[in-house]
Amino acid sequence: MNIYDSQKREKVQFLPIAKNEVKIYVCGATVYDDAHLGHARSSIVFDLLRRVFVNLNYKVTFVKNFTDIDDKIILKMQSENKSLEEITNFYIDSYKSDMHKLNVLDADIEPKATENLDNMIEMIQNLLDNGVGYGTRDGIYFDTSKDEKYLTLSGRSDEYETQARVCENIDKKNQKDFVLWKFSKDGEPSYKADFGDGRPGWHIECSAMIKKHLATKNGDYQIDIHGGGMDLLFPHHENESAQSRCDSGVELAKYWMHNGFVNINGEKMSKSLRNSFFVKDALKIYNGEVLRFYLLSTHYRANMNFNEEDLLNSKKRLDKIYRLKKRIYPSGKSVVNKNFRKLIMESLSDDLNISKTLASIDEMISKTNDELDSNPKNKGLKKETMANIDFIQNILAVGGHNPYEYFQFGIDENEKDKIENLITARNEFKKDKNFAQSDKIRDELEKLDIKIMDTAEGTLWEKI
Repeated sequence: MNIYDSQKREKVQFLPIAKNEVKIYVCGATVYDDAHLGHARSSIVFDLLRRVFVNLNYKVTFVKNFTDIDDKIILKMQSENKSLEEITNFYIDSYKSDMHKLNVLDADIEPKATENLDNMIEMIQNLLDNGVGYGTRDGIYFDTSKDEKYLTLSGRSDEYETQARVCENIDKKNQKDFVLWKFSKDGEPSYKADFGDGRPGWHIECSAMIKKHLATKNGDYQIDIHGGGMDLLFPHHENESAQSRCDSGVELAKYWMHNGFVNINGEKMSKSLRNSFFVKDALKIYNGEVLRFYLLSTHYRANMNFNEEDLLNSKKRLDKIYRLKKRIYPSGKSVVNKNFRKLIMESLSDDLNISKTLASIDEMISKTNDELDSNPKNKGLKKETMANIDFIQNILAVGGHNPYEYFQFGIDENEKDKIENLITARNEFKKDKNFAQSDKIRDELEKLDIKIMDTAEGTLWEKI
């Protein structure tokens, strides 16, 4: 397995810390609003990475957190006059619902920041004891001058560029220093700590949760892969790396992986730019698999410009999988074609080379359709093809639906009821050998752009 390491800035061979095991931590959502396409892309990318490692026979421990205490959450509490738990539990449920519709698997461990405060306080106290942390009037800060490797992850060296991302504070020793703990303000959530009641800074949360949930029995907590969106490289991951290094004496992660941005009209998705596209809105228009397939279709490290034309072209490519599946449906399955599996795994093992992966799938579809044209009753080929499609579903998490139901997406329940009632009536007429009436109903369905097919499983239909 080769991956691109953001710190080394090159593709490297993945070598696990422990043989045949991989520990992955991905920064999850700050739960104060609905998930947008940026969240979706990151979730899908690392869901794919996890599936690839599983198919390479690694034992995978996958952790993705929820940040449920944050300035934005506090503002949401104040604007809606709701408790922290009411806000965060609602948006956690909303986030997970959206991700499930995109066929994103739940993480093995999904820690919340508020459930790991003791670990954060312990880590901050250790940094204070080591002389790396210091107090000001408004909180506890990390002294970046004490970490000679600071900025080696992001590769930043421009003083002005670095400072521009950090809020100025006259009490800080230097402007690159970042907050570990914010002292209490009136009306804000507050938690007890010997060094002053307050709440954690954003960066300390992930370091402490990694230490708690992924440490070995002897307390080592270096993980194999730390992942997230490219926007997290600095300052979040840089600061995580620094504070963990000064806490433990070793690097937090052996490898760092980051996915590119989702842009709309060429701009990075950002609520401040008012161009966010919520997943829940996209799912009203497109099947979750269509959206997943589209977000997968661009290499994970590249930025992608979201536009409907590209999404529709991506859907046509996914449709080909389902049209092939419909051609052999229903059918049993045998064993996935060894060469097909080998091609897919070799491509995905090359830093998730999705372009080459999809090309191999296109070739399999084209070749199979040609063979079925020559021999439509080839049961062996049909069973192998079903196994191939099952493998695609296992690794890319697309292609798993009943092919007819897939082509019914976007039809509301009232229209479905009307179609089903017409099909039921047609079947009754056929049963009574009233073929004139049954043909009339078929014509009526065709006017509604509904194509029907009589099979041993019953009458199946799809929207043309």
